[in-house]
Amino acid sequence: MENVHDPHERKKLSIYFITSVAALGGLLFGYDTGVISGAQLFLVKTFSLNPQQQELAVSSVLIGAIIGAIVAGKINDALGRKRTLLLLAVIFTLGAILTAFSPNYELFIVFRAIVGLGIGAAASVVPVYISEMAPSQMRGKLVTFNQLAVTIGIAVSYWVDLAFAHAGMGWPPMFATAAIPGLMLFFGMLISPETPRWYAGKGRWDKAQDVLERIQGADPATEMAEIRSSLSLDRRQGRLLDLFTPGVRMALLVGVGLAVFQQFVGINTVIYYAPTIFQAAGFASASSAILATSVVGVVNVLATIVALVLVDRTGRRVLLIIGTIGMILGLVLLGAIFAIGPSQAGVLTLLALILYIIAFAISMGPVFWLMSAEIFPTNVRAAGASVCSFSNWVANFVVSVTFLSLIHAIGTSTTFWLYAVIGVIALIFCWRLVPETKGKTLEQIESYWNNGRRWLADQKRT
Repeated sequence: MENVHDPHERKKLSIYFITSVAALGGLLFGYDTGVISGAQLFLVKTFSLNPQQQELAVSSVLIGAIIGAIVAGKINDALGRKRTLLLLAVIFTLGAILTAFSPNYELFIVFRAIVGLGIGAAASVVPVYISEMAPSQMRGKLVTFNQLAVTIGIAVSYWVDLAFAHAGMGWPPMFATAAIPGLMLFFGMLISPETPRWYAGKGRWDKAQDVLERIQGADPATEMAEIRSSLSLDRRQGRLLDLFTPGVRMALLVGVGLAVFQQFVGINTVIYYAPTIFQAAGFASASSAILATSVVGVVNVLATIVALVLVDRTGRRVLLIIGTIGMILGLVLLGAIFAIGPSQAGVLTLLALILYIIAFAISMGPVFWLMSAEIFPTNVRAAGASVCSFSNWVANFVVSVTFLSLIHAIGTSTTFWLYAVIGVIALIFCWRLVPETKGKTLEQIESYWNNGRRWLADQKRT
């Protein structure tokens, strides 16, 4: 029975407010990965970097992200989703300030790696937090909002780079700007609740009930019944080994597969090296190449907004299949353009990249992060999301440090065609193995894996 006189009753919070606060972690993820694109032009001059040092300057944040992804699951389960996000806000803010005041190249690498810790952890913690707070009918849209924040962060970083470059202020303020959303995340999370599923997993049912009653639009009775049913099957704290049990290992295969394919279709060759691609395609100056890159960043944001609308209507699997086909076409076109002679095809290169980024932004971009947060059972959700995030960052690192080498070894056109072939494999993977989770509760998805990848009859009608 609801106690209307409960002295601890607090003001209800909109799920949109809670999602927006948490998604600042996604914005920081995007900003801190994209900002290096323009900043590296100035870093080369400041620290007199050779090509190998420049590659390390770009990839140092990925090294930190890989480590952050490894430890995120344990920290997320131990501290809770809310306190983990508070910790990440501190890491983002201090990392931004320290990076901006780096006195030498070596400390710059260290501070960027520290920021990477926050990025790698946020990549899995934020989607898990949102997925565990969101009502099932809104979960796709709300978790995808995090990916929208990532793309906004990337786009903003491009324009901030451009603004400070034109102002002649160099690279330090480019990195320092990240402290602003870092502080916003910290203070926003102070007034945001812990997730009811984390409380329930710790046996704190009164707290779980309290959170559900505070969220506008939630159905506390239904949500609590489903959480109790799920946890009654397995109340153990999740371990990495539990991800390989019969009811979970297929979920792990799908999650890790999507994580790897999301990167192996070459997305971060665009995020990190777009100015290089555009210069090779005939854009005369660095500023024009950066401006073209900024256009791609804006398209990325707009296409992710489309995904936000479609993901709970059209479905995850459908978007994956349609988007992967689009990426394959974009990559084939890019390869053809460079094979014919890109120096006179700058506009065609831009159009091909726009096709590619739109296809990615409505499919692999948001859907991977959404599914990595929703396909695992409650007791191993944080661990599963952490493993997926780790796999994603490792794949990201591999692509980032091999792109220029591949171009020199096999040529630009063949490199893009290689990514297209991987896209075909990804398409087959999505067609054969990825389930449609649109409209399903987290507990129904857990039941799907436990029943041999079969939806129960009543679940098919949801």
